[in-house]
Amino acid sequence: MLEQLLIFTRGGLILWTCKELGNALRGSPIDTLIRSCLLEERSGAASYNYDVPGASYTLKWTFHNELGIVFVAVYQKILHLLYVDDLLAMVKREFSEIYDPKRMVYDDFDETFRQLRKEAEARAEEMKKSKQVMAKPVSKPVSNMGKKQGQQMQKLGFEGGNKKKSGDGESGKDGEKGDNVKTAYVENGHSNGEIANKGRVNGKENGNNNSNGGAFDVNKLQRLRSKGGKKANVVVNKVSKEEPKKKPVKKNRVWDDKPVETKLDFTEPMSENGDNGHMPVAQVVEGESMMDKDEYVSSDSESEEDDEADADKKVDSKKKGWFTSMFQSIAGKANLEKADLEPALKALKDRLMTKNVAEEIAEKLCESVAFSLEGKKLASFTRISSTVQTAMEEALVRILTPKRSIDILRDVHVAKEQRKPYVVVFVGVNGVGKSTNLAKVAYWLQQHDINVMMAACDTFRSGAVEQLRTHARRLQIPIFEKGYEKDPAVVAKEAIQEATRNGSDVVLVDTAGRMQDNEPLMRALSKLIYVNSPDLVLFVGEALVGNDAVDQLSKFNQKLADLSPSPSPRLIDGILLTKFDTIDDKVGAALSMVYISGAPVMFVGCGQSYTDLKKLNVKSIVKTLLK
Repeated sequence: MLEQLLIFTRGGLILWTCKELGNALRGSPIDTLIRSCLLEERSGAASYNYDVPGASYTLKWTFHNELGIVFVAVYQKILHLLYVDDLLAMVKREFSEIYDPKRMVYDDFDETFRQLRKEAEARAEEMKKSKQVMAKPVSKPVSNMGKKQGQQMQKLGFEGGNKKKSGDGESGKDGEKGDNVKTAYVENGHSNGEIANKGRVNGKENGNNNSNGGAFDVNKLQRLRSKGGKKANVVVNKVSKEEPKKKPVKKNRVWDDKPVETKLDFTEPMSENGDNGHMPVAQVVEGESMMDKDEYVSSDSESEEDDEADADKKVDSKKKGWFTSMFQSIAGKANLEKADLEPALKALKDRLMTKNVAEEIAEKLCESVAFSLEGKKLASFTRISSTVQTAMEEALVRILTPKRSIDILRDVHVAKEQRKPYVVVFVGVNGVGKSTNLAKVAYWLQQHDINVMMAACDTFRSGAVEQLRTHARRLQIPIFEKGYEKDPAVVAKEAIQEATRNGSDVVLVDTAGRMQDNEPLMRALSKLIYVNSPDLVLFVGEALVGNDAVDQLSKFNQKLADLSPSPSPRLIDGILLTKFDTIDDKVGAALSMVYISGAPVMFVGCGQSYTDLKKLNVKSIVKTLLK
């Protein structure tokens, strides 16, 4: 049963709702659809599922792009209503005829909707009945007849093999009979699956025999067998001659007959605060962090390349024919259709993929842009390619712009007033630079007079504690560590308690790198987040990845949700992109990660020093993607 049908403008003004339905929806499915699909450029999807405790809805929608109207239908997910798409199309057609921008109330549309709904339901019933008639099994006598014909076909197949010497004329007749029996059997033998399988096998045999004149060549088979036997014998002899060689085992070299030292850990004994007693290190002073500077992520060379690209475009437009393009731009087009948009969208999709955007994301973006432009009137003096480019640019800006404000400095001061530390957990796959960028974030917080403490919760990788200890010593920051092979959740909890006693404002928790498919390590990470309830969970990812960015983030979020014992699990809150200085114009990983997770890019790592941490410049990224 249809729960609700709603018509509203893109500005959010509700024009009409079905009063007959009037069912109170649990939760807020319409608001969630607008936030998660329509504003996130996911409108190219077929439907959206909304789950709340006690109810599960499916939402379908369509647009009238020229009038700027959205039509949304809501129904129970378990029902699988077949007539919703037809109903939305009919409602869209009828409502667009009576729509007036100055009019606010459409009470007279109730009767029209009632008739449209009955018509859509009647069509769905007719389609259902027709499918049932088509799927009805054939009666038993027909299957028996198919069985008899199958037996006849088998007999004919064997007779054809015995009548090879009788001449070409007779074999041709047998071939014709075999073909006739085969067609009759396929038509009647589909009711019984077992018989149909036999018919297909026999039909193939007869087809092969008939191609040779309706007879089976035994001599040819014997020749093939003899050839195969010889080859097999040769292979066996070769294998028997070549015996597997044993790989020599490498032994450790011993110099001067001295025993090897068992002690391999030459690190200096450290105090609880992570300071070396007799090794004073001056605090690192590298200047102001790039986070506090308004800089573009793109380099100066990009502007030069843009100028060259614009010059090339001007030359290409001269080659294409000035009069034709000018006439098309002046005349315009009544309404844009999908076929008109496909060439421009295909070129745009290829361009995004060359910028390292995942193929799945590029395809969904192009579908969403096509959905938003289809049916819209093309203005004069504009081309389809420029219209598609503008729509894609607006979509990319909308996706990359954060939907909620995450101001770490403000949140740290709020937590400080509540006399508790602000906890940030860094997660990600192996080798992306979590520890290094954690130190960069610590340096940036130090610039704003915030007391920072590091927590060495990577108890899995050898050398992880020593690496973090080195950063802490250089930055003169206290570090909490418990060594290796400890429970990281317990270490993080004790670190937060220690920060509360010492008056530290922020605790930066370093975790072990783990692949998204490693369930034991993902379970340990889920436990750490559940036990300590951090204020911010940052996913550290490389800017070098392409399609793997979608797999990493989606599986990280999925594992955190599945393995958490909490009914409302914590997912990834933000993204830190590393190695951004090594990718030139291949900036598509930022778009892929934001699109798949909905989390904003909060930091961009672009170098080896502590100051090399920047904000993401959305306009620069969009310009680079569409260049």
